[in-house]
Order: sequence, then structure tokens, then C-alpha cells
Amino acid sequence: MPITKQAIKKLSRDNFRKVQNASVRSKLRDAIKSARQKPTVKTLSTAFQRLDKAAKNHVIHKNKASRLKSRLSRLLTKK
Repeated sequence: MPITKQAIKKLSRDNFRKVQNASVRSKLRDAIKSARQKPTVKTLSTAFQRLDKAAKNHVIHKNKASRLKSRLSRLLTKK
């Protein structure tokens, strides 16, 4: 356990961020799964929004978001 006051505060912040990031990741995974199963404009739009938000908040890397968006958009053009 942390001893100093500063370390206690950091642990609290880290736990809060862990919960927030897990929520963003979970929503992101769900959006990507639904876009892959049923690639429509609406599902892709939702997935793109989730990817952009995750990249903006540094949950995932911006290049990973870009790569996933590219792969998902190819699914729509195939149909």
C-alpha cells in the first residue's frame, strides 16, 4: 500500500482511470463486433466514433484507430 499522501492520491487517480478506460474499451469492442457482423453505415459510424474517442483519450494509439477504421470501411465496400 502507498505510504505518502502523494502516492495515495496517485493510486486513487489510477484506479479511477482504470475503470474509465475499461468502460471505453468495452464499448469499443462491442461496436467493432457489431460493425463486423453487420456492416451498415450506422454500425460503422458508431464504431468510428468510439475509435476516435478512444484514440483521443489515449486508450488506444491513433494509428491503431486508423487501421481499424480502414479495415471496417473495407467491409462496407465489399457488399
